[in-house]
Amino acid sequence: MSEAATIDDHRNPAAGSSAYFSVRNVHAYYGESYIVQGVSFDVAENEIVALLGRNGAGKTSTLRAIARTEQPAIMQGEIWLNGVAIHPMKSFEAARQGIQLVPEDRRIIAGLTVEENLLLSQVAKPLGWSLERIYGHFPRLAERKQQEAVTLSGGEQQMLAVARALARDLKLLLLDEPYEGLAPTIVREIEKILMEVKELGITTVIVEQNAIAALNLADRALILDMGEIVFDGAAKEVLEDADLRHRYLAI
Repeated sequence: MSEAATIDDHRNPAAGSSAYFSVRNVHAYYGESYIVQGVSFDVAENEIVALLGRNGAGKTSTLRAIARTEQPAIMQGEIWLNGVAIHPMKSFEAARQGIQLVPEDRRIIAGLTVEENLLLSQVAKPLGWSLERIYGHFPRLAERKQQEAVTLSGGEQQMLAVARALARDLKLLLLDEPYEGLAPTIVREIEKILMEVKELGITTVIVEQNAIAALNLADRALILDMGEIVFDGAAKEVLEDADLRHRYLAI
């Protein structure tokens, strides 16, 4: 898909989209900063989309607007998940609809064990994976289930953060910088976990500065520049277009 066509499409999003997940003309201000400037995109069910861009492009702000975790002073536009309007909701209501954000700082709860962190995510219904299923997919967490969670390595904490999202009734997974601050060997472990997530068919939007890693995981790529979508196309297209990567991602 050409950049020109993409930009035009997103300035004039089709009304009544039947996409599984839709963001429509979202604008967000944080303080006096106009961060998200009319962002629109669709995500198909079971699709993985990489949301890319330089620092300050508005990637994390877009995820937070979707998850309703840090509601901006002003938010215009609409967010729909499987026919349900998310934009009027508080963060806990969005979570109950199946939107789970794994933030960059992971937000592991101090003073609780690995298992207690998982159990706490299942206090309110609807529930997702059982502990047995989680430990089957994350054997390292099973080995450390009685260990205080904040003493885990960075990679293990990221595993726990993803597992905690799976413990809820997960319909849309939002990953914010899952490889941030991790050694290359640990990044490869997290990549394996996220490939498992992909094989499970979990609809996912991933924000990641390690664009190549995100593109290798994703089906589609969106590129944000100055708060606007400037590219929407196959992840493979970005991997193969050095000029596009240099212009918008500086790689």
